[in-house]
Amino acid sequence: MSHSLRERKKDLVNIEQLIEEAKAAREMAYTPYSKFKVGAALLTKDGKVYKGCNIENAAYSMCNCAERTAIFKAYSEGDKEYTAIAVAADTVRPVPPCGACRQVIAELCPKDMKVVLTNLQGDVSELTVSELLPGAFSAEDLHES
Repeated sequence: MSHSLRERKKDLVNIEQLIEEAKAAREMAYTPYSKFKVGAALLTKDGKVYKGCNIENAAYSMCNCAERTAIFKAYSEGDKEYTAIAVAADTVRPVPPCGACRQVIAELCPKDMKVVLTNLQGDVSELTVSELLPGAFSAEDLHES
């Protein structure tokens, strides 16, 4: 029993650290148009953290969200096993990822991976990838008859 309690405490510390990394990533955001800064921090299975921020462009459709930035950085470096992602924004409530980010998270992350949403006031909401996008479109759907 004490082992599981110790593991839960370790997970809590990791999540708290991940939230702080997401908040730090938020400060790097390039948001000259919306002024809406978002940061994300992705934790890999081996304990490495990849941070991402949102990056805007005058052609709005060319913008990239913090969540996808973090995941694409990790994936492009060969890290493909993730245990959690934290997303931080200065909002009244913890803000969930957009639809495009949900789809990328659903495709590249384990279904039971933790998705931790937080605001700068310290409110935290935690769910899994499956809860974030139930019934997600996947590669299997491309091969069904």
